[in-house]
Amino acid sequence: MSTIASSVTIPATLAQAAEQAAAANNAAASAAASSSGTNSAASSLGTNALQSLGSNFTSFLSLLTTQLQNQDPTSPMDTNQFTQELVEFTGVQQSVTTNTNLSQLISLTQGSQVLQSTQVVGDTATVTSPQIALQSGTGTITFNATSAEPVQVAIVNSADTPILDGTINAQAGANSWTWNGHDNNGDTMPDGAYGIALETGTSGSNAQPVTFSVVGTASGLTNTPSGMRLEIGALQVPMSSVQSLSHP
Repeated sequence: MSTIASSVTIPATLAQAAEQAAAANNAAASAAASSSGTNSAASSLGTNALQSLGSNFTSFLSLLTTQLQNQDPTSPMDTNQFTQELVEFTGVQQSVTTNTNLSQLISLTQGSQVLQSTQVVGDTATVTSPQIALQSGTGTITFNATSAEPVQVAIVNSADTPILDGTINAQAGANSWTWNGHDNNGDTMPDGAYGIALETGTSGSNAQPVTFSVVGTASGLTNTPSGMRLEIGALQVPMSSVQSLSHP
């Protein structure tokens, strides 16, 4: 495992990358928080619409029966009009039934997704994300280096304030670095999702970003308007960003 050296001055490009990572995570968290309310409102609206259609169909049958009972025998209801109205409302009834069955299918699918979430809880997840997940005071990333060289790292909090900058003494090949949750002053940061960026070389034209993966413990799945998202503590990532899930 690589070690972090003493604090260095954080390059502007590296700080901006870390700040963008934190901003992206805040936007994702806001979307996830609002999804449950949106789904609830949509469900209520759909239920009211179905109830209204069912009530109208019942009223139509009652009026039709009354009209047939009290029509003038010398001038009965037009057969074509009667048939057309009956066909139209029968189609409405079938649509109501279809929508009800669809709602039940969606409910069953959501229940299956919840069951799947219980199966991944506790798994070790490796994901692609510009944020590092601090869980129980630690956060881990992995990356590859072409040669033994220093890699600069920067971490910012949710307010885009730089809290840690330093240098990782990377070795050629695969590297793993674990953040102990301390900032530059040695203070312990609370668990959460923090923006992080790595680069090699010096600041300016020579600086090159380093691609990395985030490793953490899966804590659940969240259903959002954009699809299922894997939770790693406070960090949420789309399922397309998951590289692997394994039992510890």
